[in-house]
Amino acid sequence: MAKKQFKAESRRLLELMINSIYTNKEIFLRELISNASDALDKRHYLSLTDPECKVAKKDLKITIERDKENRRLIIADSGIGMNQEELEKNLGTIAKSGSAEFRAQLEKAEKNIDIIGQFGVGFYSAFMVAKKITVETHSARCDQAYSWVSSGEDGYVISEIDKPEIGTRIILDLKDDTDDEKYSEYLEEFKIRELIRKYSDYVRYPINMNVTKSIPDPTDDKKTIDTQEEETLNSMIPLWKKSKSKIKPEEYNEFYKQKFNDWENPAKVIHYTVEGSLSYTALLFIPSRAPFDFYYQTYEPGLQLYSKGVFILDKAKDLLPDHFRFVVGLIDSDDLNLNISREILQQDRQVRALARSIEKKIQSALEEMLKEDRDAYEHFFDSFGLNLKYGIYKDYGVHKEQLQDLIMFRSSKDGSYVTLKEYTERMPEDQKAIYYACGKYIEDIEKLPVLEKIRDKNYEVLYFLDERDEFVAQVMRDYDGHTFQSVNKADIDLDTEEEKKKKEETAAENKDMLEAMKEALKDNVKEVRISSRLKDDPVCIVADEGLSLDMERYMANDPMNPNSGMKAVKILEINPDHAIFGKLKDVYSSDPQKLAEYAEVLYDQALLIQGLPIDDPVEYAKKITALMIAAQ
Repeated sequence: MAKKQFKAESRRLLELMINSIYTNKEIFLRELISNASDALDKRHYLSLTDPECKVAKKDLKITIERDKENRRLIIADSGIGMNQEELEKNLGTIAKSGSAEFRAQLEKAEKNIDIIGQFGVGFYSAFMVAKKITVETHSARCDQAYSWVSSGEDGYVISEIDKPEIGTRIILDLKDDTDDEKYSEYLEEFKIRELIRKYSDYVRYPINMNVTKSIPDPTDDKKTIDTQEEETLNSMIPLWKKSKSKIKPEEYNEFYKQKFNDWENPAKVIHYTVEGSLSYTALLFIPSRAPFDFYYQTYEPGLQLYSKGVFILDKAKDLLPDHFRFVVGLIDSDDLNLNISREILQQDRQVRALARSIEKKIQSALEEMLKEDRDAYEHFFDSFGLNLKYGIYKDYGVHKEQLQDLIMFRSSKDGSYVTLKEYTERMPEDQKAIYYACGKYIEDIEKLPVLEKIRDKNYEVLYFLDERDEFVAQVMRDYDGHTFQSVNKADIDLDTEEEKKKKEETAAENKDMLEAMKEALKDNVKEVRISSRLKDDPVCIVADEGLSLDMERYMANDPMNPNSGMKAVKILEINPDHAIFGKLKDVYSSDPQKLAEYAEVLYDQALLIQGLPIDDPVEYAKKITALMIAAQ
């Protein structure tokens, strides 16, 4: 057949991969063995579900061959194999998900940066050590066998071949040795043993290789001779089936990185066994940081599912609730039916019970992490806290009670994280509500005029730095009997009886002026009133019942709904102790018509302080200039 070219992006990735320098080229063997193991899983499952494709489990294996004379390393498996279409699909395009990110990392990588393993390039990592790769494969579903041959970025050729055995055989023609790289070491027995033990010891199928054995010389019992004997290099004991007391942390970490394509150790390991009406073993991991696509629709959550040691599903999403979708791992249960399908899985009573049990265990593990290792939990929350918050406001707060003690917010005390439980436990006796302020940055929030009175009372304020935090507060409504109260709401009550009396007297004395300002602002505000929450600032905007100022700002910036037109009902508050108040009274007394200009300027000023847009910035600037000239 004619030579075919890789897609442009794939060709560029191959070029970078082949010609760049990595500290961890050995990873290629792990990737090829993992692919072989997946192929064996698929053939085993096909054997259980299709009577015409029966295969004995003893015949499912991986074989490594070393041809030192021709500098060839061969990895063969008796897995499901590939037909021509699958060869095109699986070997013609590199890193279908994350290819752009992978390329960017490659292009900026330095000598000492290990990139492979971060974006699942899998099979193509073999080009780091091979100048030519030949794939010979015979699909269990197809009578014809095919070969795929490539020397890298120059393209590939697919041809029909004669290969009676079902499975895949990958032949690597290793690169020539250089002063810096000894590719021939991958043909040495000790090196292969080391890599299998390091990366692939827990593969469920035997990895066999001919190894050198010394036996007595039959002609001279004082001597020995070397002979070749096939040996299984891996233990094949699944890590999750071992006793926890016999597993080292490094084993968990390596298993996690190999199985779930991460380059960092997990933040937490959850390994346990349940015996009862539904028995199962779980090996779950909480990643150290969110995957690059975690908050995109392309991310696929779910746990790997095994039944009686047989692989069932790679992404059993029904085993995880959405709010714990960041957890990865596997479940092995002897109580699930082998013939279970995706559709049946969603309806199966046992699976629903299994999912509830897993959820409780994850919940308990997170609570323990928060209590025992605060730094690790805060690091986890930086990556996945938004997902926990989403779990609260999803489905109208059904999971509020479950998740409310796992979420955290930055605090006005020192900017550090605080849980709602910690917040309420250190509230002053006279504080009734949980106060919060919204903003993108802590520095901006701390400049809000409405915080002055709260600071004076030494009340703690939660900083809502994510636009969705207020959704969480609205859905929760309260925590431990304390309602959530925005500092920008009109109905906030911080006044003493004496302060209330003074405010009422000032408002009564200036009723006509306040009403005139309200009329000047027309429908922009519901009311202009005297404020007791301001200390140094002249004015502020607060919201009446209903939509908050922060929610209005969120709606205005929502790219999915830019013209919603939803507005908060605003109230303009004026500081009676500020010099501007005296100026307003003088203007109203001498030139009532000019009061409108002052009202409009102060209104726009209050909007800007709050981070809200003003209708006409040019007109605002002109009014400021006019008032400055008039003041001369």
